[in-house]
Amino acid sequence: MTLARLVRTSSPRTFVSFGAVRKPGLGLFLGILTGLLATFGIAYGQSVEENAAALADIILAVDTIWFVIAGILVFFMQAGFGLLEAGFVRVKNTANILMKNVLDASLGAVVWWAVGFGFAFGGSQGGFIGGDSFFPALGGLTETDGVSEAAVFFFQWAFAATAATIVSGALAERTKFSAYLFYTVFVTGIIYPIVIHWGWGGGWLGERGFMDYAGSTLVHSVGAWAGMMGAILVGPRIGKYVGSEIRAIPGHNMTLATLGMFILWFGWYGFNPGSTLGLSGGLATEAAWIAINTTLSAGAGAIVAVAVAKFRYGKADLGLTLNGALAGLVSITAGCGFVEPWAALIIGAIGGGLVVFSVEFFDKVKIDDPVGAISVHGTCGVWGTMAVGLFATAGAAEAWGAPGYGLFMGGGFRALLEQLIGVLAILGWVVVTAGILFFVIKNTIGLRVPENEELAGLDVQEHGIGAYPEFPTVAPGVAVEVSAGEELPAASPAGGGGGAAGGGD
Repeated sequence: MTLARLVRTSSPRTFVSFGAVRKPGLGLFLGILTGLLATFGIAYGQSVEENAAALADIILAVDTIWFVIAGILVFFMQAGFGLLEAGFVRVKNTANILMKNVLDASLGAVVWWAVGFGFAFGGSQGGFIGGDSFFPALGGLTETDGVSEAAVFFFQWAFAATAATIVSGALAERTKFSAYLFYTVFVTGIIYPIVIHWGWGGGWLGERGFMDYAGSTLVHSVGAWAGMMGAILVGPRIGKYVGSEIRAIPGHNMTLATLGMFILWFGWYGFNPGSTLGLSGGLATEAAWIAINTTLSAGAGAIVAVAVAKFRYGKADLGLTLNGALAGLVSITAGCGFVEPWAALIIGAIGGGLVVFSVEFFDKVKIDDPVGAISVHGTCGVWGTMAVGLFATAGAAEAWGAPGYGLFMGGGFRALLEQLIGVLAILGWVVVTAGILFFVIKNTIGLRVPENEELAGLDVQEHGIGAYPEFPTVAPGVAVEVSAGEELPAASPAGGGGGAAGGGD
């Protein structure tokens, strides 16, 4: 099995810490190493070979547990997605969106083990797709760095589940549950793994030096573009667009949405710092440095988003503020290991502004995205990936094996060109394959629920229970809201979650 992403090396960096200049992690790593040797009783009285073997075992254990802990953090993001999406949809669709998030992870685990992991990280077939490692036993170590195969699988499954759940947010409140099951299997098992192989599994993009440290494009944009194609083919929710008027459909619980955003932010410290793929050899300090970049970008994104919302709509909109933080997180995901903190701040700030205008754009072209997933993960994913070509440092690009570094750092246009090629290639792949997938679903098992079921809500219609059973439920098939031809109350452009300028995923 080839795991090209695991063979890159970390370039030395000089950090200033409390006025002192030091090499990252050297003293700390040696101190921990000495302590561990003493603790395990191998520093004295044993042969050189025995000590070396014990040391290798300790390093393997440290790197493996880092994979597992980071994977757990990324997996916990499923809770964040669930709460965020639940808050941004209406009461009548809450159980439905939660059910979809549960099965993203559940179906994803089985499909990723069966075929997805092999397509992503199996032996490369012409740089396009992996050709082995299906139904892997996962009992050994990788061929390149000797990292545990099981740990790599677990970490990468958590990433795959993230890409799949983005799609569910874009299609919320009007998509058949059976259709959801069908497209989740194909996204997790085929569409997403092939992209991962291109960039991280020994494929052609990685060979060209395409830089995406943790997946702004390889993970987030894949989910966003698949969701966009689904949203186009399923059509907008009833009452969302009436003639030329765009009407806000606010979500039911901004408390849930806010908690979901903070859980996602928390989980991102597994997503980005975890992508160091280990802690030994100075990578622990690199992980901490990436955590700083992640934090600065998220904060800047939220600040700029609320400022833009206040300027444009006269309101400090909470939905757009949540979107702004997530936009900053998505934007820095590609460059978190390539840029300096000041650049991370700029990248996040621009992402926070972009997400507001992107939500407006998709509403104007009548692509109904109840949770703003396309804008947060697609638009800002593209921006973050291109920003690497602007701000990547020479040392980081060299360590990755890229042919160039940031334009604004004196590296010329080569890196920017490679980033553009990667963005366009992945956009084209996902748009075509997801478009075919949703077209087939629409013309076979059907993509959209009937009008009366949409009006009554998918909770009772699809699952037989609402998220809040203490409140009166609606009998199956009974319409409780107005249809497309009836009047709806007017709403402000910044209508919170799911409004004309609100909601994020």
